[in-house]
Amino acid sequence: MNTIPKSAFEFLNNLKKNNHRDWMTEHKKEYQANEKVLKAFYAAIADRLNENDEIEKTKVFRINRDIRFSKDKTPYNVHRSASFSRAGAHRRGGYYLRLEPGNSLIAGGFFGPQPADLLRIRKEFEMDDQEIREILATPNFKKAFDGFSTEYQVKTAPKGFSKDHPAIDLIRNKSFFVSHSFSDKEVFASDFLDKVIYHYELLRPYFDYMSDVLTTDLNGVSLIDD
Repeated sequence: MNTIPKSAFEFLNNLKKNNHRDWMTEHKKEYQANEKVLKAFYAAIADRLNENDEIEKTKVFRINRDIRFSKDKTPYNVHRSASFSRAGAHRRGGYYLRLEPGNSLIAGGFFGPQPADLLRIRKEFEMDDQEIREILATPNFKKAFDGFSTEYQVKTAPKGFSKDHPAIDLIRNKSFFVSHSFSDKEVFASDFLDKVIYHYELLRPYFDYMSDVLTTDLNGVSLIDD
């Protein structure tokens, strides 16, 4: 399955209007048929990524929402999403896809990295931010993604870093990911899979750079056991 049918979004639109368990129970077969189509599309993405990368796992996120600590008690997500994890300790970074009527996107990078990784990234940018800025400014990359999401940042500077450092705009980030949105028309088009792969492949120089950062210390010595 290399395309997304309009019926996939018709189901999600109907779910948004009827977000309760009784409706989902009544439309269980439709949901299952929808999932089968989407999982085939995710598999096609993984196959294409494996042509130039190595994907260890495809994770399909649950449609059920975790409502334990949320004021919004609607039980289901009105989008479908999946992530694709790269194999091996030397391959860092991950690919993400969200399919949602009017709000579809792909993303990639490092969302909420572990404290040790977050500190290592910040230290790298503190020491030398030239290479990452060159990657972010590459014309095709910039056209597709236009820099890191700034939604997740500390207000001034992380502990131990100067708020006046020239790279503080990067160091303030708590996540280091980029995204690209698609219209519904683009999602239903026959070349949507190609567009997804094109944007994922633009991430590779960034992933290669960050993989090198996160598998070495500040002196460039490998942290991975041979």
